[in-house]
Amino acid sequence: MNPTLEHQLSYVNGYRENRIKVANMVLQNKAIFPELLDLCFAENKELSHKACWVTEFVCKSELDILFPQLEYFIKNLSTLTNDSSIRPMAKICELLCESYFQKKNKETISHLTNPILEHLTETNFDWLISDAKVATKAYAMRNLYFLGKKYDWIYPELKPILLKDMPNHSSAYKARARHILNKI
Repeated sequence: MNPTLEHQLSYVNGYRENRIKVANMVLQNKAIFPELLDLCFAENKELSHKACWVTEFVCKSELDILFPQLEYFIKNLSTLTNDSSIRPMAKICELLCESYFQKKNKETISHLTNPILEHLTETNFDWLISDAKVATKAYAMRNLYFLGKKYDWIYPELKPILLKDMPNHSSAYKARARHILNKI
């Protein structure tokens, strides 16, 4: 492991500037990105969620940095249990779905194979029906909306979940669910 990366991550907190600083360090030395991704899924919960925060900022800047590690990323999403780790990873999934379905980015399309998309679908359904926080569920809804454009079985599964859960959730959840239901 890169001691500098771990040291920098130990100083990351909720402030956007701190996350951006470490993300820029990774973007300037892309060879350490696999190590950052390893830290996202590591046992060290304190460092893990900070690594996830930084990974989100890295992927927002250069999504293609994830492609060589995409299979590893997708397969390990289901191992995350900390809400502070899951939310930024759900956002990265949204970036992938937007790039694939909305922007129709050829490089994204070539990397998001059917097995990866299927695993992404399963993970997002898991997040939606879990006790995850609203932000994660909102990303999951949107990701499943995009994935439903490819897999026609998703909308008939998604709709009853949203309708059943709407009365039990916050205004933010209800608003996003209504928005998705109107689109499908």
